[in-house]
Amino acid sequence: MPDIQKKPFYIGAIDEGTSSARFLIFDVAKRKVVTSHQIEIKQKFPQEGWVEQDPKEILAAVTECITKVMEKLKDLGIDSSDIKAVGITNQRETTVVWDKKTGEPLHNAIVWLDMRTTTTLEDVLDQIPNKTRNKNYLKPICGLPLSPYFSALKIRWLIDNVPRIKQAVDAENCAFGTIDTWLIWNLTNGKLHITDVSNASRTLLMNIETLRWDPMLLKFFNIPQHMLPEIKSSAEIYGKISSPSCLSGIPLSGCVGDQQGALLGQLCLKPGQAKATYGTGCFLLCNTGTVKVDSTQGLITTVAYKFGKSPAVYALEGSVAVAGAALSWLRDNMQLVKNIGETQELAERVKNSGDVYFVPAFSGLYAPYWQQDARGVICGITEDTQQYHIIRAALEAVCFQTRDILEAMVKDSGTKLSALLVDGGMTVNDLLMQLQADLTGINVFRPHMVESTALGAAILAGIGAGLLDVSEVEPSQMTKFSSAIGEDERDLRYSKWKMAVERSMKWDLSSSLD
Repeated sequence: MPDIQKKPFYIGAIDEGTSSARFLIFDVAKRKVVTSHQIEIKQKFPQEGWVEQDPKEILAAVTECITKVMEKLKDLGIDSSDIKAVGITNQRETTVVWDKKTGEPLHNAIVWLDMRTTTTLEDVLDQIPNKTRNKNYLKPICGLPLSPYFSALKIRWLIDNVPRIKQAVDAENCAFGTIDTWLIWNLTNGKLHITDVSNASRTLLMNIETLRWDPMLLKFFNIPQHMLPEIKSSAEIYGKISSPSCLSGIPLSGCVGDQQGALLGQLCLKPGQAKATYGTGCFLLCNTGTVKVDSTQGLITTVAYKFGKSPAVYALEGSVAVAGAALSWLRDNMQLVKNIGETQELAERVKNSGDVYFVPAFSGLYAPYWQQDARGVICGITEDTQQYHIIRAALEAVCFQTRDILEAMVKDSGTKLSALLVDGGMTVNDLLMQLQADLTGINVFRPHMVESTALGAAILAGIGAGLLDVSEVEPSQMTKFSSAIGEDERDLRYSKWKMAVERSMKWDLSSSLD
């Protein structure tokens, strides 16, 4: 009997990030992007430290990306019926509230980077028994420290400061969601108000063990459960898409936060495997399997993903607030570069950073420090310092912050990492990848197919729809970067970085928690 070739099928992935929205079509088993479309999303800065986006603009961008991609598929001779499922991956913690009856947003989305809830956090810390003001008070329940970063404080701020939201909450007509929830609501014309465990684990409201909204946490933040979405697994058929019409009837069967999506897309499926995603910020996740590891080193315990009814897989995570954003700052605020793509060439004009160290703590330091009073500093400037030294120091800052988190992961897990898988827009910079290997002493592996985050969402959609097993996904071809400097030099430079970090702390005393 001759082999009968199966007709290829494709899976769509909506990837809504901080700076852009995209829709991609994958041949998942082969890790191949068939076609895609991307639209930039604007950020709004109403006040210093405030970062917002228009939920309607996000939805319109996603809809346009889908429409454009479906047009491209026609040109490729692929029928829409060959798309068997769609998954979603999204910027996490970003908070949207809307009217349940009209579907209209009641405020701009408050983006994860936003720091307005610093005062809300102060009020919350005052609620902690015995006046300990312990930022880790809730960590045994939800895996997270108290920080302006997470969604619960953003919800609380909205209820306290926007009268129409308070009215909608009191009338039980207010819906909350992270970006995944907002998109799913609109893709299904308001039929589904859901999120997945990975996104829910970023809210400060979900019990990290039961994977349910926790009554004690809801009471602590005074947030009513009626405004929260239902928590689902990361891979199951949630329902069928209604809008836009070009995807009508296709199962929506995968949902995951963007960083967890990248972990899955990199096939970091075993405990101890780690990945770093370099974008606006930098996010490192280390798979800890079905074991929830409680960090003593300032890391976050998070849900990585959950395949249907299988047990949840956990991860340790460290977040760097400013990675690519530091290069954007050099371009937009300092005019040291014309475009980010030229940073490698400019940084390579000098052999080293000239002993300049740049700590880009524009909105405080995240893991493992959790110092919201820190502010950016550039140390070690002399009369010989050129713009190229500062550009190179900005690249090194990303690497040093990554090392901070890797060191914490090793202390928490007791296992030294031998490899770091990387993805995200910044990884096209070969110098950055080489510096990362140099300054950590760990081999860095960059996949040839860099769409790890969206691939993770597509894999989940395929699993959720019963179309594939994760073992069927081919491993990626990799480019390897190995350290070219010795341990003594590496540790000396790292010790100077730590000195610079110390100098960045306690600048904004108004936001200090100490």
